[in-house]
Amino acid sequence: MNDIITGIMATAEREPDRVALIDGRGREIRYGELARRVNAVRDAMADRAENTSRDSASWDRGSGEIGDGVLFAVRPGVDAVVLALGSVAAGGTLVLADPGLAPDVLAARMEATRPGWVVAESLLYTLSGPLKRLARRRGLLLPNLRDPLPGRPVRHLHTGPWLPGVPRGALRLSRLLRSSGSAPAKDDVHGDAHRVGHRASAPNTSATPPAVPAPESSSTLERREEAERPEGTTRREEAERQGEAERREGAEQRGEADMSGADAPDISEISTDQPAAVIFTSGTTARPRGVVHTRGSLAAGLALFRSVFPLGPGDVVHTDQLMLGLPALLAGATWSLPGGGDLADELAVRKATHTFAVPVHLDRLLRRTPRLPDTLRYLLLGAAPAPPAVLRRAVEAGPEVLSVYAMTEALPIAIASAQEKLAQTEGDLLGTPLPGVGVRIADDGELFVSGPHLAQRYLGEDPLEEIATGDLARLEEGRLVLLGRKKDMILRDGVNIYPGLYEPAIAALPGVAEAAIVGLADPETGDEEVVLAVIPADGYDEVLLRKALPEIVDAAALPDRVEALDAFPRSGRADKLDRAALRELVTRRA
Repeated sequence: MNDIITGIMATAEREPDRVALIDGRGREIRYGELARRVNAVRDAMADRAENTSRDSASWDRGSGEIGDGVLFAVRPGVDAVVLALGSVAAGGTLVLADPGLAPDVLAARMEATRPGWVVAESLLYTLSGPLKRLARRRGLLLPNLRDPLPGRPVRHLHTGPWLPGVPRGALRLSRLLRSSGSAPAKDDVHGDAHRVGHRASAPNTSATPPAVPAPESSSTLERREEAERPEGTTRREEAERQGEAERREGAEQRGEADMSGADAPDISEISTDQPAAVIFTSGTTARPRGVVHTRGSLAAGLALFRSVFPLGPGDVVHTDQLMLGLPALLAGATWSLPGGGDLADELAVRKATHTFAVPVHLDRLLRRTPRLPDTLRYLLLGAAPAPPAVLRRAVEAGPEVLSVYAMTEALPIAIASAQEKLAQTEGDLLGTPLPGVGVRIADDGELFVSGPHLAQRYLGEDPLEEIATGDLARLEEGRLVLLGRKKDMILRDGVNIYPGLYEPAIAALPGVAEAAIVGLADPETGDEEVVLAVIPADGYDEVLLRKALPEIVDAAALPDRVEALDAFPRSGRADKLDRAALRELVTRRA
């Protein structure tokens, strides 16, 4: 069965005493213990399912649509890995509670996924409830985790100590692990790492969330807790009620309570078509666009990663990216979670053999630490194009450098080495499509992708057969070469200009750190002025740059104007170039 859950459990059965995870503080979890924790979460969530919720929010496996989603709000760490795997093993679909979204966007996503479970840190319950005003002042916007979709019953599982805002009767991770014979980390402490995601995170989800505000004083929390209690209820009565709820919870976990006739699903019968994660990428507030990945599509994507570079027992993969960490668990390697310190130091201490980095973040690291630890064999780059200068520094740092081309809908598509990319004189080399990945170039040059790793569908839409990438590309001797984004194509004098065809070569010139080409449309004619923006490096000379351009840029694409900037505007989790903001910037400078 090509499935992430059964694959990891099979690894745990073969290698129960091998280290599976190292958390942000350096604590180790072995495969046997990881499997016990995942099973404990799976069993507890399955046992808590009630007939009413099963009827109103069941899985429609025939259509593949999401039914009972799991709103997930746990920062990367051991607890997050255990809870994510356990939730999917119980038949759930992960829906990430992305902080910082506008309230109407959050509401639309909750309506689209209709979660039946909330799995979250206790502190985040407090920050989305009693302390939500404080959290919003700090830039942390969360759905009401206690009641994400008013009028719809929701079950809760939390990690960390009980805090105001955590619903009465919520399952607590440490308690259910103790009842199952597992050994939870003290105080439910998760790793200190930030993302992921992606994200992938979740699949293809990777970002540093806004700083979590420090909790208020105990007296302030007590006042807020008192305000939450039903009118006429004393603190002692509330404590007794909470204690009774916890006693019922423990009885249920020991098999001493009637579960209202709810039968735990037979996990072995859950197919690879079961939705495992919904990852929102775009769309309007009224119709949010969520990518639905299944247990099978995620497993196929992980297998593609493992087909590119050796990975097995004894390897240490240092990352907070699910799409690199999960292949490590499938291969019997050790997944090392960052602790928030200097990456080079953590790589050395953990004796890491593999890691992942976003190009702009890697650039900052290599300027401080030009040489990476000798144990590091593979450095994967992704989420954004890597400028030639960064690729050269990465190669000089020691490990084999691989650049990953992927989309949320299809993880991954192609992988090229840094040397191959640097040798490409025109366009940005993406590499040979990975085994089983189908590619098609449309008449307008847009790349379409298909394969077993393709997401099942967009939420609420028909199944996907292939995906339009939005990228303009061409095939050269079986290898994909990126020409640019379809929406970024520039039209001047009736000629289509593709920025990605020239930007890597310009960025490789002496005195240039990065380069980007944008078009500024004339409001009357629609014809575009072509502007080359550069970030200068040592030895930059605009006169020499202009003399070099005709050798690497077609005459019809030569820029009308060159603008030297201190930095490019960036956005998103991977600090990608924000071309819209760049257009505004060079317009103001005109």
